[in-house]
Amino acid sequence: MSKTSPGNCFEDFCIGQVIRHATPRTVTTGDVALYNALFGPRFAVQSSDEFAKAIGYPRAPVDDLLVFHIIFGKTVPDVSLNAVANLGYASCSFRQPVFPGDTLSAVSEVIGLKENSSRKTGIVYVRTTGHKHDGTPVLEYVRWVMVRKRDESAPAPGDHVPRLPTALDPKVLGEACPPIDNRGYDVALAGSADRYNDYQVGERIDHVDGITVEEAEHMIATRLYQNTARIHFDLFGAKQGRFGHRLIYGGHVISLARSLSFNGLANAFHVAAINGGRHVAPLFAGKTVFAWSEVLAKSELPGRTDVGALRLRTIATVDHPCADFPFKSGDDYDKAVLLDLDYWVLMPR
Repeated sequence: MSKTSPGNCFEDFCIGQVIRHATPRTVTTGDVALYNALFGPRFAVQSSDEFAKAIGYPRAPVDDLLVFHIIFGKTVPDVSLNAVANLGYASCSFRQPVFPGDTLSAVSEVIGLKENSSRKTGIVYVRTTGHKHDGTPVLEYVRWVMVRKRDESAPAPGDHVPRLPTALDPKVLGEACPPIDNRGYDVALAGSADRYNDYQVGERIDHVDGITVEEAEHMIATRLYQNTARIHFDLFGAKQGRFGHRLIYGGHVISLARSLSFNGLANAFHVAAINGGRHVAPLFAGKTVFAWSEVLAKSELPGRTDVGALRLRTIATVDHPCADFPFKSGDDYDKAVLLDLDYWVLMPR
């Protein structure tokens, strides 16, 4: 009997299956420093212990997306090692702040399965919960991924596509954010004077800057999350596949877009939830990522006068600056679009 694992194929999953993922991960200040070196996020609350303490945190929390990527990475050996592509996300809520020294683990439940018409692959839907060592949940999300079949003639292990909400209820968005002392929120140090009331529904923001992705950095980033998906590392195998290149992890694009969004949304200090996300096209090294955002909605939070929530759509593009706000023509995405991300952020009032 082999002591190594080739990873799960589509026919190995069943609806209701619960998977406890291996390797708990203690988050360190080294992880934070490396994440900052790779993506350059500048949000003051996550950058400065003193800034965070001035508004009510015990110290600077770990970047929300670093938490997401670490939890995501736990799931890859069991869910998406044999994936063709990670397709999308929904119902992602950040439940508690994470700080250096916290240990994170993950559990997933298979909530949907759908074989593709080619019978070569199928879509697997999982709900993943990340929690601290004491069992406190810090993150919950649904994602769906296209996974290869081991045997094209094997019967589908299930046929159910779960119904998912289009957006999370704003009432739950404040869970991972302590009460903020706005008197201590220094907009000069934060990088922008624009707060919650300065944004209008329908407003579009070109984030102006671009970031070119290098081969080494995207592989370092994916290793940082202990993400073992072969398509990101194995050039020998990738050359035999559909693209002929290593594919950049979709979460890398999300983090790039979030970092780019600082220019225009500097006070959007906390990603409270991801309503939905779609990786529209693959990204490869040597390409340059740009981004723009639209304010889809605004919401006051029950019992909170310190922060408000903005619902944003951020669009990331490849080799296409966003002054013309590329998005869709009819039902089809512009050929430059990489990512369509719908999410809630919190901003001081």
